[in-house]
Amino acid sequence: MPQTIVESVPNFSEGRDPAKVDAIVEAIRSVRGIAILDRELDADHNRSVITFAGPATAVVEAAFRGVERAVGLIDLRHHTGVHPRIGAADVVPFIPVEGVTLDDCVRLANELAQRLWERLHVPVYLYEAAARRPDRVNLENIRRGQFEGLREEVRTNSDRRPDFGDAELHPSAGATVVGARKFLIAYNINLNTADVEIAKRIAKAIRFSSGGFRYVKSMGVPLASRNLAQVSMNLTDFEQTPIHRVFEAVRAEAARYGASIVGSEIVGLIPKSALEMTAEWYLQVENFHPSLVLENRLAEATTVNGLNEFLDDLAAPTATPGGGSAAAAAAAMAAALGAMVSGLAKLPTDAFETDRKFFAEAVKRDAASYDGVRAAYKRPKDERAPFVEEALHDAAAVPLEVAEAATLLKNRLRDLAATAPAKFGSDIETAHGLAQAGIDGALANVRINIASMKDESLIAPLRERLAKQS
Repeated sequence: MPQTIVESVPNFSEGRDPAKVDAIVEAIRSVRGIAILDRELDADHNRSVITFAGPATAVVEAAFRGVERAVGLIDLRHHTGVHPRIGAADVVPFIPVEGVTLDDCVRLANELAQRLWERLHVPVYLYEAAARRPDRVNLENIRRGQFEGLREEVRTNSDRRPDFGDAELHPSAGATVVGARKFLIAYNINLNTADVEIAKRIAKAIRFSSGGFRYVKSMGVPLASRNLAQVSMNLTDFEQTPIHRVFEAVRAEAARYGASIVGSEIVGLIPKSALEMTAEWYLQVENFHPSLVLENRLAEATTVNGLNEFLDDLAAPTATPGGGSAAAAAAAMAAALGAMVSGLAKLPTDAFETDRKFFAEAVKRDAASYDGVRAAYKRPKDERAPFVEEALHDAAAVPLEVAEAATLLKNRLRDLAATAPAKFGSDIETAHGLAQAGIDGALANVRINIASMKDESLIAPLRERLAKQS
């Protein structure tokens, strides 16, 4: 099956104590299916950036555990650093990588935000694609005044109230900003001067809010440990504003003040395509295309058969993937057939392609949710109950979403049968049968998970949605 990956790049307000950062990393790593991709510590910023990825449900759980550990370790009342911050876990973005959409990541952001407030009493602001107000799309607007200023203002200014939580910051952990966004490159350029005013002027010239590049956010900061000034940037759409254009703009602006670039750094990870674009621009390679890159060609040549891999996993004597994943896979095949027929009949394919990606991701989500149930039952008995209820809720919610989406898919297939040429009748009939199998299998999983739950406040909404599928 197509691989589905969500990335998260949380920023924590600790860059001087490696032991604390290690503890946060281990909390994130403790979730099955999570891969730690990178960690960065910066003593001047007093900030760490941890990059990890995995299936959607696992990523939310890992983010929660990372924030939970940070709340217990970091006290903003004793925190100093040049980077703006309002929280111990300052910002947690979700980024679609493969098989998921930005809207999916908005849903994950809301799920995490609610858990952070309800379980940790940390208020949450939503930003970027998850923002509920236009002025909160930009992170800098939310961070205005930092922890110290926001702590006082939130009590008296209703406009600063969080999206989740009361008008009071957590005493030591402040607030957290959670959102969904496209891939962002955190990119810093160091100057051969300690004059931070020069860095600030350059930052003002290149950032969008001051009339610069559309997808650049920047600020000038001092690097006391190196006696340098730095232009610190976030490139929010490297395809529209590529990294090499920003580099050249900073070089030109620095020259105006008699300064030059001594080096640059990438915080976290960078997409390979961003480097390919930079190589093409600087080397002026004619007719450049990604398949000229050896590793890209090797990846194409060694791609395994995804269906066989999934079937091997399904046949293995393990609890996951199981019936719920198989139901989602059946619906994914139905959507793929719908896309095929639509394409051959020269009809729009977007809806079927969106369905296919949703169901493909649900295959992994269903397995991850069941793994969450098993993990909840392994907790100590005296603290197990709420975790089990929440895990069972998630294990019921995923197949319920599959059933609801497969019902809509079945309706689309019915409409397709009325417009597509008759020669595609067998394909559409097969797709219809697969969609129905997806519905039946998913609903069976919903019912068995609800039967194991005890919390009526969680059960009632599920039963209400289930009744609509009957």
